[in-house]
Amino acid sequence: MNSSELSRVIEAVGKDRGIKREIIISALEQAILMAAQKKYGVNAVLEAHYNHETGEIDLFQFKKVVDSEPEMLEESEEINLEEARKLDPEAVIGDELGIKVDGVDFGRIDAQTAKQVIFQKVRDAEREIIFNEYIHRKGEIITGIARRVERGNLVIDLGKTDALLPRNEIIPGEQFKPGDRVQAYLSDVTMTTRGPQLYLSRTSPRYLMKLFEVEVPEIREAIVEIKLCAREPGARSKIAVVSKDRDVDPVGACVGMKGIRVQNVIQELKGEKIDIIPWSDNPLMFVRSALAPAEISSIRVDERNRTMEIMVEDDQLSLAIGRKGQNVRLAAQLTGWRLDIISKSKLQKRTAEAVFNLQHIEGINETLAQAIYQAGYFNVRQVAEATIENLMKVPGFDTTESAEKLKAGAASVVEKAGDVLATGPADDGKGSFTAQPAAKDAKAMAEERLREMMRQADSGEAKAPAPGSEESKEK
Repeated sequence: MNSSELSRVIEAVGKDRGIKREIIISALEQAILMAAQKKYGVNAVLEAHYNHETGEIDLFQFKKVVDSEPEMLEESEEINLEEARKLDPEAVIGDELGIKVDGVDFGRIDAQTAKQVIFQKVRDAEREIIFNEYIHRKGEIITGIARRVERGNLVIDLGKTDALLPRNEIIPGEQFKPGDRVQAYLSDVTMTTRGPQLYLSRTSPRYLMKLFEVEVPEIREAIVEIKLCAREPGARSKIAVVSKDRDVDPVGACVGMKGIRVQNVIQELKGEKIDIIPWSDNPLMFVRSALAPAEISSIRVDERNRTMEIMVEDDQLSLAIGRKGQNVRLAAQLTGWRLDIISKSKLQKRTAEAVFNLQHIEGINETLAQAIYQAGYFNVRQVAEATIENLMKVPGFDTTESAEKLKAGAASVVEKAGDVLATGPADDGKGSFTAQPAAKDAKAMAEERLREMMRQADSGEAKAPAPGSEESKEK
């Protein structure tokens, strides 16, 4: 290949593959070097350099100048002083002399080795380019074409590379066929031995937030902010929004004229219902909004346990709880509070039973029993096990003496009556519902475990999880 042909190849490959000229030249240099190393032996000291003036790869062999008989020379490593001075008149014994190798003739095997090196270098460069391109797009929405299913996971063609949409990141009930357009959230980009691996999600709350960012200009311009998001993919979601401009209604901005903006998001999520609520730094107001459309009668707050007991009218109970507990469960995830929903009749019954139970303590009338109940003690045992400091917070028992007397009276009831009066009446569970906030980062941890298992499978190191292990417990 002459100089002009080599230059054209470098330019063509760089243009077609989007690879820098320097990377291609480095690949050619290394390919020539490896082929030459096979030809001249592993002990030969060789260097290959691209000559920008001639457009050729120059190969140099370095030999040590020695004073020795020709038949005693190691031709691949040494050169006689007399021959060395023909090349460099100032050469002396011990010098390392670089000799340009002209007209190198590589055999078929050497040429194949050079070809493999060039392909590998170009492939590595392409992988690096793809990784650098998509690592900066992490957290964005991207679109591709469904191609095939591997181990239950959907492979998405993005044009330059493929991405993986794990089966647990597909909205329940969704079905994709080869050739279908798929839009998803780019949740992670990692570099593996097989090149960059892109992970997508359609179930992540961040995907929902990004969809609203696309549809709502006020969010893109940072006038409206989505503070929190709770989601049960394919069923229902709640987002809390706040406006930085008093003249902009955050809920109205997200809903859009005649609901067009939120409808576009719902359509992309295959009909998933979305509740948009105003965010508030006041927990009581925020919880009321989160439980909409149910009307809340009263809320009792337990700051220490981060729990709220929420009373609703009997006809509002099913609305507050939602289908299969969905409404209150999402509200708990969104607000971060443990929510106990109870109907008015149920609460009245529980209050009456608790007050009756507490009146068995000596010296406790209905009024004092009400005060103890309002302080968070629902039965005699709780009073008997409470500390004096906490009992002193109950109205009417603010002295050490009165608190100790109350505790002693409760302990006496527990000792005499056992569990009959100590724990109060049993709760039949009807007319109430409890929801707790989701564990933090549980989804992220599950995603990371899935990716690790897939990486092991790719490298042939995957092992079947032991029965009862965390990996064997599918969500």
